[in-house]
Amino acid sequence: MGGRGAEWLLERMPELLGAADDPSAFAPRHRVLAVARHRRPGLRLTRTGLVLESLIPSVLEQKVTTGEAYRAWRLLVRAYGEPAPGPAPEGMYVMPEARTWALIPSWEWHRAGVDDKRASTILRAVRVAGRLEETAAMAPEAAQARLEVVPGIGPWTSAETVQRSHGAADAVTVGGSASAGDRGVGARGGPGRGRRGDAAAAGAVRRAAASGCPADPAERPHAGAAGTTDAAREHRRVVNRPLRQRAPL
Repeated sequence: MGGRGAEWLLERMPELLGAADDPSAFAPRHRVLAVARHRRPGLRLTRTGLVLESLIPSVLEQKVTTGEAYRAWRLLVRAYGEPAPGPAPEGMYVMPEARTWALIPSWEWHRAGVDDKRASTILRAVRVAGRLEETAAMAPEAAQARLEVVPGIGPWTSAETVQRSHGAADAVTVGGSASAGDRGVGARGGPGRGRRGDAAAAGAVRRAAASGCPADPAERPHAGAAGTTDAAREHRRVVNRPLRQRAPL
């Protein structure tokens, strides 16, 4: 294995393959969960240890369809990221650095289909990227608490993030537009699949939480003020402010 990042990848490989997860700790108490576990014996949850790489796609998923979020991620990463260090498949890109996200102009967010609310949330997050990345060493609950200090990041987004960055099986995704339907179908014993399917028994645990949870108001999209969008204002604040002057978390 060669190329930049090879040593990092080899060091992280065990956790990326689920070595930090303990499937024996999962004791399903619902028939649907037991069936999910039976269908995926030995499945382990991955842990990336990369917080922003999990957070930004989660913010892009707020209040839109999966296809819209994937499209926005693809356009922004290909436009502002870097080709993956080789050997790598053609067309594979690495996510932009925090500073690069901060410099994306407001019209490019709109071109990618990202509204002012989500763009502003991402811009606020990258301003304190270092503090957020520190949460990779925290317990998932503490990590979520710090993430939610950033305006626009609520329980849904923080849970989506730590599920990936921390391999947090007990981080419950609530308030999503599809979550309640997934849970309802699952509880009736139907074939419903979540956005990631029932590939993980822990994913079923998340969707077995009580349905009907209201969406977090902090994560609802809203129109920007007339004349100047939230994203444009946030972009100017980020560009005109040195990275070392970051708001405390």
